[in-house]
Amino acid sequence: MTEADRWVSANNRYLERELNALRVRLRELAESGGDCGPDPVRAAALPVRSAGMRHWFRFRPARYRKEPVAPLVDALFGPEPADETPEEIDARYVPALVVLSDRLGLSEFERQLLLMCAAMEFDSAFGALCAEAQHDPVSHGPTFALALSALDNPAWDAMSAERPLRYWRLIDIHQPGAQPLVSAALRADERIVNYIKGLNYLDDRLSPLVERIADGDGETLPPSQAESADAIAACLDEGAQPPLFQLLGDSSPCKLAVARAVAERFGVALQRLRAASIPAGDGDRETFIRLWQREAALLPVALYVDASDVEPGSAEARGVERVLNRSGGLVFLDTRSSWHGLDRTALSFEIARPLPSEQLALWSEALGEGGERHAALLAGQFNLDQAAIAAIAARAETLAGDDAEERQRALWAGALAHARPALDQLAQPILPNAVWNDIQLPARERAQLAEIAAQVRNRSEVYDGLGFRERLSRGVGISVLFAGDSGTGKTMAAEALAGELGLLLYRIDLSGVVSKYIGETEKNLRKLFDAAEDGGAILFFDEADALFGKRSEVKDSHDRYANIEVNYLLQRMESYRGLAILTTNMKSSLDQAFVRRLRFIVNFPFPGVAERGAIWRGVFLPALDTSLIDFDRLARLNLTGGSIHNIALNAAFAAVEAGGGLTMPIVLEAARGEFLKLEKPINENDFRWLESVGGRA
Repeated sequence: MTEADRWVSANNRYLERELNALRVRLRELAESGGDCGPDPVRAAALPVRSAGMRHWFRFRPARYRKEPVAPLVDALFGPEPADETPEEIDARYVPALVVLSDRLGLSEFERQLLLMCAAMEFDSAFGALCAEAQHDPVSHGPTFALALSALDNPAWDAMSAERPLRYWRLIDIHQPGAQPLVSAALRADERIVNYIKGLNYLDDRLSPLVERIADGDGETLPPSQAESADAIAACLDEGAQPPLFQLLGDSSPCKLAVARAVAERFGVALQRLRAASIPAGDGDRETFIRLWQREAALLPVALYVDASDVEPGSAEARGVERVLNRSGGLVFLDTRSSWHGLDRTALSFEIARPLPSEQLALWSEALGEGGERHAALLAGQFNLDQAAIAAIAARAETLAGDDAEERQRALWAGALAHARPALDQLAQPILPNAVWNDIQLPARERAQLAEIAAQVRNRSEVYDGLGFRERLSRGVGISVLFAGDSGTGKTMAAEALAGELGLLLYRIDLSGVVSKYIGETEKNLRKLFDAAEDGGAILFFDEADALFGKRSEVKDSHDRYANIEVNYLLQRMESYRGLAILTTNMKSSLDQAFVRRLRFIVNFPFPGVAERGAIWRGVFLPALDTSLIDFDRLARLNLTGGSIHNIALNAAFAAVEAGGGLTMPIVLEAARGEFLKLEKPINENDFRWLESVGGRA
């Protein structure tokens, strides 16, 4: 027989003894022939205890156990002898009803009244006995009047809504119409009946609202996060009400891992409550709070309130605050910044992703011997939590097996795939088709682009290997400005960088970011930057002067909030750890405070004749015969690379429609249309082509 089996047997014997004693009292009352319930004189003399309630939520980690649905073996004491009599077993174990009475503050009278209500579920004949005791064949169940007559030490205030029986919803009262409370039928709550019997599980009314967080299965936290878990654990005093722990930061998986580690250390089950799951109505929310308070007293549980997307001061935040202020036991709050004004003592802890050196160690472990260089690239580019790295590594091992090179590719692809879902909802992905040879720029600008790519690749070695991270007071990201006229190759250069580095490229849709409502633009940008913090993407702000324009003199509230948006953007760009590329046609319109924070400014000049000739020679695909094309003549047309690409595409369509090959008249006619579209002055002689005189009329 296991220890749990011994406890169940002892608990059953206790219940049988108590129920037998209760049956005797009811039979005596039935045989007495007296009225059920106190007469007015006796009722006036019944004692009334203070309505003030004791503190129910003492933190008792030593008595908690990991599995909350197991029998109530947390009340066991002493070693297990080899041979014991039932009496010796009963003396060693504390029955469930006694544990419940102690934790919820029931008096002896209230405990007996609760048992009387639960007896209806344990013994089908108990209802008839209650009817006999009340001398009423219709009353097949206990009432307050019956309890006041049959039980010792009756107290009138047991019916009060502030006393445990009703406050904790231990009993349900069926009181139709104007029936007096004292004669209303009582029934024990199903959850409480099962608890008394020895089944301890989370109330099924809470189960749809909270989510059980699985144990870590021995997972070891990175040292930086383990320090935070140790600091939180040190604040938990045996027998005292714990403070509310606010876990700050933008990585919910990391905060959840730390909370789980603390909960496991004290043997409590962590239950996550998302802010959106909190009932909106006052009555439903009050029921939830009462039931959770009750569970915190009866079960080894801790509450993890996920409010990472809740804005302080909102209606949703007020509902969360109500739960936080009144929830008992160990409670964690997942939030980005500290919540102030709570009625409960709160301690804040900043929880970040693993340090770069810790991420490097995790990637190195996944790659194995010889993968140090690739591990440095992964750690330098991506900023992932331990669980994400472990999942990516497991997937790569399944796909690649023992092939080291294939594993490297699988790890990189897995890291990119991890970053993609969050960004797909906030920005427009761009497929990087361009390569370095497609870009025609002066030597200095091409060298700048190569330097940007090199800095992105080698960030880990410089920041961590050489120790520069500790000396940088600002962010370690790379912010780049591409300045130049439309069509000079800025987007193509961004595509080439993304292709060279093997990263995702996302164009920021300003219409989805900028809002006319105060504070919404900052909220949208925060979501965008937070989603990109994993490091798997290049943020591409096209026409950035619309966002990063000069701050204006404050003349009204619109100017004030517009400046706040710019200030917020400057701060986020400074702290962003990834690569952000911004483009503008009007460099002079950018805020100078922003320009100072840029790592590189690459100017894209209007292409000269030599650059235009190279663009023309590379713009037509090999499937087109260009033997009749005079590229030197076309290079004299004063156009940007973007316009040249438009002309090449239109000429290809015209050639297919004509049913022949590509000719100079077709290309020149397409060029003439581009000039008209751009409203450029046209010299008709530039667009005539006569084969007999070498091309010019």
